[in-house]
Amino acid sequence: MDEKVLEIKEYLGEGYLPLIDFDAWRVAILRWIDETLPEKITYLERHTQTDEVFVLLEGQAALILGGHGPEISGLQKQVMESCKLYNVKQYAWHTVVLSRDASILIVENQDTGEGNSEYFTLSDEQRMELMRMGGNF
Repeated sequence: MDEKVLEIKEYLGEGYLPLIDFDAWRVAILRWIDETLPEKITYLERHTQTDEVFVLLEGQAALILGGHGPEISGLQKQVMESCKLYNVKQYAWHTVVLSRDASILIVENQDTGEGNSEYFTLSDEQRMELMRMGGNF
């Protein structure tokens, strides 16, 4: 197929990989990686210039949310359902827990990264709470 007409992308590796960037937006895939295990998560992040959309394509996953204030205000778990769009709003603290067979589509601003994101290191108590919530999908 002529890539001037249609671009086809696929990612079957581990972790996060942007697949398509165009002007101000990006489409990426996130697949299971050790860092998505509840016991390996040490921080939540938030983006200061964009919402971020997550779509579960396969497997099981849950968004872990921590409010939208300057610090995390308690953790909430949202189990994701396949083919539903989950729009994590600008300034919302979040991370994601994945099963080993999970694949998530992510849509965000093309320049989303460390320069316009903030990171909050979880306390030992918050990490224990996250592990209790964990991967029970």
